Formats: sequence, structure tokens, C-alpha cells
Amino acid sequence: MEFFRIKKDIPFMRHALVFNVISLVTFLLAVFFLATRGLHLSVEFTGGTLVEVTYAEAPQLEPIREALAAQGYPDAQVQNFGSARDLLVRLPNRDDLDTTGVSEKVMSTLKGVAGPVPELRRVEFVGPQVGKELASDGAMALLLVIVGIVVYLALRFEWRFAVSAIIANLHDVIIILGFFAFFQWEFSLAVLAAVLAVLGYSVNESVVVFDRVRETFKKKRNLTTPQVLDHAITSTISRTIITHGSTQVMVLSMLLFGGETLHYFAMALTIGICFGIYSSVLVASPLVMWLGASREQFVKPKKEKEEAVV
Repeated sequence: MEFFRIKKDIPFMRHALVFNVISLVTFLLAVFFLATRGLHLSVEFTGGTLVEVTYAEAPQLEPIREALAAQGYPDAQVQNFGSARDLLVRLPNRDDLDTTGVSEKVMSTLKGVAGPVPELRRVEFVGPQVGKELASDGAMALLLVIVGIVVYLALRFEWRFAVSAIIANLHDVIIILGFFAFFQWEFSLAVLAAVLAVLGYSVNESVVVFDRVRETFKKKRNLTTPQVLDHAITSTISRTIITHGSTQVMVLSMLLFGGETLHYFAMALTIGICFGIYSSVLVASPLVMWLGASREQFVKPKKEKEEAVV
């Protein structure tokens, strides 16, 4: 399905060097921020106490944060959970924090805030050892997904295309992590799930573009490699706008109306979708061109029939 069709190919490869320089600078900045600032890991990874409460009426979050900070919990995270009447309070582990009576102190603090009286729903304590296990398991999940994608691309495409797609997909992951490191946004299990989803999304976009490139190489015999790439990208623009646009509308709705619970999850998806389009078109495709892709690699030469000897 196409909403529109561009008759004249857009010369993307004419500016390939500029786009790749921008990508390289962005990638190096992301690596720099990851190395210097690191990720701001959530309670799931570092360990801590989670207290879920519910109110008869939706409370104001800022007075609750101020009250907890005054009681010695300045790093407490207060956010809506499920609805505006349900709150989730997260307290990271600290050496000076007595974990035995945390829930009682939190409840007494919440009851001291002017407004509706809270009702305790549940209390969970995530120990440091559990947090380390979750962190290692999450890193292993990310590694396995990357390895699986690398194997799939290596089997699906000729090596020049596979290498380009792998670099583009890893580029997307590092960029997302770099944003979270630079702004010190909370990196939670939900954000890790978003990163894994972006990997699959980016792979799908790369496969669509590269399949069209292979098809164009076989059908258009009078085009050079840059012209083939421009034609393939231009011919898939309508499909890209439809799929990515509809997905982005859903993600933006979560980002704007999903509350703090879904905020960073939706933020990671937003960054990943935007850079996924960029990397598939303006990172992977120029790499294919510079690695020497040509029509001869896809069209087998015709074998001349040997004449029968009488």
C-alpha cells in the first residue's frame, strides 16, 4: 500500500559522507558519555525498596516528594502506577538506610502529607544480589539478541550487506544508551525491553531496504550502485512513513499520556525509531556502497553452451 509515489529518485548517496560523519560523531559522543557518566540504573538493578499505595482521590506528587526528602529520602522516586490514585515509591539502597523499617517510615510520612489518606498495597525489597542478577541477566539478554541478529543477517545477505546492517543496528543501541547516560535518565527493565524492541524494529527496516536494493540490482541494469541505492530508498519511503508513522503515534501517546511509569520506556522507543530510520537509510546504505557492492555480485553470468562435436 502506498499513500504517494515519488517518480524521481532522491539523491541520498550524494550526501552520504556528510551523513556518515554526523553518525560517527554522534556515536563517539554516546560512547564517551557511557564511559564517563554511565547509566543511571533503577532499583531493579541496584536493589532497594518498593512501596505501592492507593488513595481514594488522586494525590499531588510534588508535596509527597518534598515530604520524603525532608524525612531523609531525597532520592526517593514517586510516580503513578496504573492510575492517578495509585502511587509507587522507590527507595534505592544506601549504606545509611535502615531497610527494616522503611515501609513504616514511608507510610507515616505519606499520612502526614495534607490530602487523602493512603492505603498500603504491597511492599517489596530487592536485595543487592538480586539487582546484580537482574543486571547480568539483562545484559545477557541484550547480548544474545545481538548475536542472533548478527547470525540472521549473515545468513540472509551477502557479507557487505550483513556487515552494514550489523553496524547500523549496533549504532542505534549505542545512541539510545548514550542519551540515557547524558541526561541520566533512569535505566530500568522496561527501558531494556524498549532497546530490544528497537533492535528488532531496526533490523526489519534494514532488511526491507536491502531486499529492494538486491531487487533493483537485478532489474535495473543501467544504474550505478549509488543510483540503485537511491532508487531502493526512494521506492520504500511511502512504506517507511506508513509503518514508522503509525508506530510513532502510538509511542508518542504513551510518552505524553502514559505517566512516569511509561515515560522512559516510550522515550527509548521514540529515540530508537527515529535513529532506526536514519541508520537504515543514511548509515547502512552508504556503508554498502563503500564496501564495494555491485550488480555483478547478484547476477550470475550466462554460461555459453558448448557445441556438440560431430
